[in-house]
Amino acid sequence: MSCLFNSLSFFFNETSYIIRQKICDYLMRNGQIIEGLDTNFILNLESNNYIQNMRNMSTWGGAIEIQAACNLYNVNIIVRNYRDNNGKNIEFLPVTNQASRTIELEWTGGHYEPVRNN
Repeated sequence: MSCLFNSLSFFFNETSYIIRQKICDYLMRNGQIIEGLDTNFILNLESNNYIQNMRNMSTWGGAIEIQAACNLYNVNIIVRNYRDNNGKNIEFLPVTNQASRTIELEWTGGHYEPVRNN
């Protein structure tokens, strides 16, 4: 299982499997990722089976899936970047810019973990 989806399941009342499938469904529907950019570019990657591979429970998720989660669940997601020495946070905002709440994840460059004090 991917630690990103496991981490997201800490905040939402759904299993990591369901969250993963909802995100993949969103990507398949050509949902908007950020203002002016929809998932059409991912659908063009379908020759590489990007979304099909992402449905696999062992495939790691990343920035595209985090942004899709923001849009699906209407949340801000702050990723605490422990990979780089500068330690800057990465903020993902829903395309509506009206989030219901903010959640935080830690990222080491190879692993996501939910920040449990929210």
